Parts: sequence; structure tokens; C-alpha cells
Amino acid sequence: MLPGVGVFGTGSTARVLVPLLKAEGFEVHALWGRSEEEACCLAKELGIPFHTSRSDDVLLHQDVDLVCIYIPPSMTRQIAVKALGIGKNVVCEKAATAVDSFKMVTAARYYPQLLSIMGNTLRFLPAFVAMRQLLVEGYVGEMQVCDVRVYGPSLLDQSYGWTCEELMGGGGLHTVGSAIIDLLSYLTSARAQRVHGLLRTFVQQNGLIRGIRRVTSDDFCFFQMLMGGAGSSSSGVCCTVTLNFNMPGSFVHEVMIVGSTGRLVARGTELYGQRNGSTGEELLLGDSGWVGPEVKDMPLPHLQGLSSMVKALRQSFQAHEERRLWARGPVAIAPTFEDGLYVQTVVEAVKRSSCSGEWECVEIMSQEPDPNHNLCEALQRNKN
Repeated sequence: MLPGVGVFGTGSTARVLVPLLKAEGFEVHALWGRSEEEACCLAKELGIPFHTSRSDDVLLHQDVDLVCIYIPPSMTRQIAVKALGIGKNVVCEKAATAVDSFKMVTAARYYPQLLSIMGNTLRFLPAFVAMRQLLVEGYVGEMQVCDVRVYGPSLLDQSYGWTCEELMGGGGLHTVGSAIIDLLSYLTSARAQRVHGLLRTFVQQNGLIRGIRRVTSDDFCFFQMLMGGAGSSSSGVCCTVTLNFNMPGSFVHEVMIVGSTGRLVARGTELYGQRNGSTGEELLLGDSGWVGPEVKDMPLPHLQGLSSMVKALRQSFQAHEERRLWARGPVAIAPTFEDGLYVQTVVEAVKRSSCSGEWECVEIMSQEPDPNHNLCEALQRNKN
């Protein structure tokens, strides 16, 4: 018996997610939007019986047992933590800060019986599932270098909003780079220990964003990561990532891992490989084709990954007759809230590096920082 679903968000992901959920047999009972008008419009379009702009109306809905959160990062933590506290299973996008991510981790640890996963769909893309398996089997030998390129059109919305603001989680590093950071950790079974990065905002104003308003979120980002951990060489795996969102009309998504005996390359949704000594690349996994509706705002790797994730969710919940219970196996590859905290920590380290020009260490917080820390220090100095 599949759980009833409540969806938070009215953006492109929600528009794709709802039909995919319905196709797998899930019933979507409720939709939340930032305004009643937004929620009403999309609910009618997608055939969702209940809509609201009040989050509690979805969280307390008696038929909702699984909550999918695809809203601006600055709002994610509040909804995710409250949903877990009420007893709902949660699939959500990234939070805005490492502190927010840590609060989500704390809630997930407190309710371990509930599903709590991050919505990075690239882990579920068949090309990357196959790539990881081949890496485990030793196709490339000892992993040495990862090189990632993602080029595409602007990530900005049509009007001024959170995508324009770096502090609200906008920009290529936070929006796309976070998924790449998580993917590389999944593929290499290693985590970044030190990072070095450069962020730039080349388009600060356009025809729709002008006057006193300026874009602060990055549209170009280049960063390096030195990875360590299981599966990496003694000196670490060297990763370079280039994100450029100043290329309208085009999309490039390429992930290459080079090792001591060969290399694997995922281009879009296809996987290629070449062993040292061979004359050329071989196609290891072709594009199976996308039979669903075309979505111009969502690149094909993310679209197919989202479809595969929804299938995995169905398999996970189908394993139990009680609609709130789930099996870990089908969603074992999904990133946890702990993975989300790691990713956000790396993102913030890259931002620090861009400001300092230096390599920065990745140190994952083990306890929530005291919000009054600076005030306490100031009071202590005054006493002395």
C-alpha cells in the first residue's frame, strides 16, 4: 500500500514530479504554494484535490504520509524538521546553510524509523549507477582524477527572487554544484578533505532585473577537491568541477573518472569507457530514451534520475502493507540528511576559498553553533 503524498512547491520540479508519482501509483492529495493563486493554478492543472499556502494544512493532512519538498532552500529546513516531528516520511531538496542542514540531521536521527532522504536524482540515473558498479569492479583501476563540466543557460528566474540571491541559496554552486559534490562522493566512496574555488557573477543585471537590484548569485564556478577515504588512492582523488551558466541554447553534462588502467565518461545520460591500450571508447550504456513529456527547464540527466528515484520510492513502500513503512533496499543509494550536511559544508568551504584565495579544509560540524557565541565573547571581553 503506497503512502499518500503532499508536495511542497510549484516550480518545474514539482510539475514533473507529480505526474511521475501518479504514474507509479502514488496518490497526490495536497499541494503547497507560496500563494493561494500559485497553488490553485497548479493543483487544477495537475488534478490535485487539495491546495493551500499554509504549510501545516499539508503536514497535518490525514491522507498524507510522504512529503516531497521542492521549495527555496531558505525554507526547506523548517518544513522538513516539522514534517519529521509530525511523523511524515520526507524527500527534500538541499537547505540554505550548513546550520540548517545540521538541524535536519538532528531531526532525522531522532526519528530513524522515518524515511529522510535528499532529492539528488543524479545518484539514480542509470548511467551513474552503472559507473559506480564498474568503478567497484575495478574498470579504471585505482581512481586518480575526476573531471566534471556542466554548461548551460542562465539559472535565474524570470523575476527577481531567491535564485538571484547568494545568501538565499541561489547560484550555480549551490543549485547544481551541490548535486555534483554529492555525486562524486557517491561514485568514489570518498569525501572532500580540502577545496579551492572561484565564483563569479558575470550577469548582475538583465532586462528584467535592473535598477537598484543586482544579482549576487554565481553564474560561473570553478573548484577543486582533494578527496580521501575508502576507494581512493593514498594521495587522494583529485577532482575538478567547472560550472558555467552563461551559454543559452546549449547544455553539457559530462563526468569523467580517470584511473590507473582506464577511464569512464558519462555524457548526458550515456556511459562510455576506455581501458588503457585500447584504440577507442566503447559505449557501455546507451540512452534508453525519455518517453515522458519534454521539460525544457529540467536537463535530461536530472529528469531521468527523478523518474528512477520515484520508481525506487514505489518499490521501497510497496514492500510493506502499512503505508507509512518502507524498505531501505530500493532507496539505499539515496543521499541521507548526513550527506546533505557534508555537501553544504563543502559548498561553504568553496565560497570561503573564493574569498580568501586559499585552500580550505572541509570540517563537518558535530554540534550546532551557539547563536549567541559572538555576544558572549564580547561580554567576556568587557568583563576583563
